Amino acid sequence: MIQGYFNWFVLLFYFLILANCNGQIETSSTIEKATKSKTTVIGASKLFKSQHSTESDNVNSGLEDKKGNLWFGTTAEGVYKFDGKTFVQYTKSDGLKSNMTYCIFESSEGEIWLGTDDGLFVFNGNAFSEVYITDPVNSLHDKFCVFNIMEDKNGTLWFATVEGVYTYDGESFELFTVSKEGKGYMSNKHNTEYMLQDTEGNIWFGSRVNDGVFRYDGTSIVNFELEELDGHKWAWPALQDKNGNIWFTNWGGAYRYDGQSFTSFTQDDGLCNKAITRIMEDKQGNIWFGGGNGICIYDGDSFTHITTKDGLPHNSVWSITEDSKQNIWIGTRNTGLCKYDGETIINLSESNDIHK
Repeated sequence: MIQGYFNWFVLLFYFLILANCNGQIETSSTIEKATKSKTTVIGASKLFKSQHSTESDNVNSGLEDKKGNLWFGTTAEGVYKFDGKTFVQYTKSDGLKSNMTYCIFESSEGEIWLGTDDGLFVFNGNAFSEVYITDPVNSLHDKFCVFNIMEDKNGTLWFATVEGVYTYDGESFELFTVSKEGKGYMSNKHNTEYMLQDTEGNIWFGSRVNDGVFRYDGTSIVNFELEELDGHKWAWPALQDKNGNIWFTNWGGAYRYDGQSFTSFTQDDGLCNKAITRIMEDKQGNIWFGGGNGICIYDGDSFTHITTKDGLPHNSVWSITEDSKQNIWIGTRNTGLCKYDGETIINLSESNDIHK
């Protein structure tokens, strides 16, 4: 029953995302409290919700930057920065056009990039400023969604957007396409949601609108077909582990690619979740899986299950991040956030909107 409700929430959540990116749903957010520097909340020891988010909203991304600050993106509360003591919240009053974020990324130059459902933004140290990938006049959509950001070994930034994949060399953006003669041709009509570069330099692309997963070797793209998991044949590339395996998420489970073949993981194999939203490898080599029934930790032999009974603020997990001190930060539905130090789970989010 719990899993059924989760699947219903997942479908509703991503329906709203896609509709929003195509301009079918308009959203607005009223900023009722702003400090002198325009940040909504400063000096909070917990992650306060100030933008009237609902229980269906999530902490959906996390990042530790080179200075040791932790960043957390959300689906309705903008983005938070945590310096180890206090949280600072950045919303539309700080330069964002939307409080719905998809991804946070730090470049090798130390720049903090933020992908949202209404544009690409970069942090200048105090606030966010918009960076235009394309001329808004020529955009095919009312809102320019940026789903994912990565940097390749040459320092080129890659952006997965609602209008295709773009590369940025520090001076200009260029739409990424491969010759139509090549197998697995991709264009701006084949949206990519997640990207990953492996240790051999290949770039992997995945999206729920395309079956299988794509691999680009610098010349051509190959489309790998996948075993269907609970009716799903797509995959999001998540990470390459210390053994060189590449892991992918799917609403029916997960895949592991060892360089030769794909192996699927489902509840029948020990996963505690049917739909896998996030995968993370910790510094000990354990693989963490997040989904609608908490977290599963895989040590290579068996799975350990963590839920609200162990202290999670919510069982629906949408973000897993390990910091330099080996603390695990878990983002959940209802804009929940907690820290796991290996022994204790500490809740770092407020359950109620501060304006209510």
